[in-house]
Amino acid sequence: MDFVLTLHSHLPWVLNHGRWPHGSDWLCEAMADTYLPLVETLDGLAHEGIAAPITVGVTPVLAAQLCHPSLGPEMDAFFAQRLEACDEAEQGFSLSGEQHLTPLARFWRERYARLRRLLTRTSGGVAGALRRHADAGRIELLSSAATHGFLPLLGREESIALQLAVGRAEHRRTFGRDPEGCWLPECAYRPRGDWHYDPGSPPQRDRPGIEEHLAAQGYRFFFVDSHLAAAGRPLGLYRDAGWPERSWRGTGAAITERPADEAPDDATALRSPYRTYQVSPRAGRRTVTALIRDPESTRQVWSRHGGFPGDGSYLEFHKIRYPGGLKFWRVTRPDSDLGLKEPYEPNAARARAFGHAAHLHWMLARRAGFGSPDAGESVIVAPFDTELFGHWWFEGVSFLGDLYRRLSIWGGPTPRTASAHLAATPPTRAVALAPGSWGANGDFSMWLNAGTRWTWEQLWSLERRFWDAAPAAISDPGRHPVLAQAARELLLLQASDWQFIISTGAAADYGARRFRGHADDLEALLGALEPGGEGRLPAAADLAERVRARDDLFPDVLPALAAVLGR
Repeated sequence: MDFVLTLHSHLPWVLNHGRWPHGSDWLCEAMADTYLPLVETLDGLAHEGIAAPITVGVTPVLAAQLCHPSLGPEMDAFFAQRLEACDEAEQGFSLSGEQHLTPLARFWRERYARLRRLLTRTSGGVAGALRRHADAGRIELLSSAATHGFLPLLGREESIALQLAVGRAEHRRTFGRDPEGCWLPECAYRPRGDWHYDPGSPPQRDRPGIEEHLAAQGYRFFFVDSHLAAAGRPLGLYRDAGWPERSWRGTGAAITERPADEAPDDATALRSPYRTYQVSPRAGRRTVTALIRDPESTRQVWSRHGGFPGDGSYLEFHKIRYPGGLKFWRVTRPDSDLGLKEPYEPNAARARAFGHAAHLHWMLARRAGFGSPDAGESVIVAPFDTELFGHWWFEGVSFLGDLYRRLSIWGGPTPRTASAHLAATPPTRAVALAPGSWGANGDFSMWLNAGTRWTWEQLWSLERRFWDAAPAAISDPGRHPVLAQAARELLLLQASDWQFIISTGAAADYGARRFRGHADDLEALLGALEPGGEGRLPAAADLAERVRARDDLFPDVLPALAAVLGR
């Protein structure tokens, strides 16, 4: 049995949109907490000769920021601020009688200085380091939709195609190769069928499934949560009869029809999460493969309640010393008041990470021992947000390194990248997946709900206007600068992050402000592209130039747009 660990790396476009708390500091924290430690760990494992074939997804919007010239100065400022905070904390502890915390200030100073040196000597930064590991065959890099747009809820098929086309072009530009796999934003999937995106909206007939868009862009595989396979319809071995008639209304699809060639007692076995499935198995059509998240191992790793990150020895994420933003306390107990948190002990936390890596290794080896060729179970797929490791769970990157060391020394399931697994073990079954996501409730309600419906109503209207105006504008070179920036603003507007932030309530005003800002700019640019807007073109061109200075990403957006329009 194989083990496919997959890390999904994503942040929305934050450069040139302020610094703290949700501007560039958001990206810089991810760099210092997660991306640089991950590079450090991959470098160390390579130096030790230990294989760590991790499948690493980098969303195109994040890749654009990792390569942007303004990231360097932002990181310089971030490291300078954190090192100054270490000095201030050490002085403050001596005055407040908290000298027992002084060694932790030194711990942070050494860490930030080491990571700053790593960034300085790493050619091409994090993106360059990941590219070198991929070129050496040590990891596999995935792409995604351009700005992490929530694909099933976009109102136009052209929008889905543009998200994927721009994402693929940006991946090629950043990493020098076409990606084999795609990370669906939020693992959100919608099958072919009739579609009502909102109870009051007119139905849209027979919309293509998301896998059809992936196939059209040349992708070979994607990832879904286990409940999408469990609720879906097994189709048997390379079923060529096409899709049975069905429709989907909202997020409450019920798929009950059973193909004639499926025995009733086969249903559960066919939908095991420990195997891969072909999706869209129609005669004469290119197929893509779905890899299914293993609920057991992933829950153990990400859950703060009952999983590894809730261990009392680990760094407490939520208690932060101000000024400075440093953390000096440990979880102690997951449900304890922040005022009762005890001082962090790095060596004790490191030992716990080593022990938890041993525990997960035991779980994986046990699961691999249960599999059998007859059952067709051949893979354990463990996908996570990359930022879980290091940012949310500070010791998580060390945990990953320890896990691969144990797999190398003690055996167990064979670590492989997703592509390597599919090459060694092609899927032998096909399934029609149910709609859903890996979000709360397993459906789309985290993104489309009473608190976010206004964003979708505005987005659907702007989508319609953009795609109505784009065919004529792409044929007029004089309107290309405005059209290109309008396309960028449409992509940024479609990012799933804004609805997610609004729904969680942690920074709802920020999510709403970012959405409205991109919507306002897009509307102003569209005014010059629509019929009768010729007189607005000079002002729109000036606006496009100003907005481009702020949202400077996706240089290949116009060729991708032309391809979507068939020009």
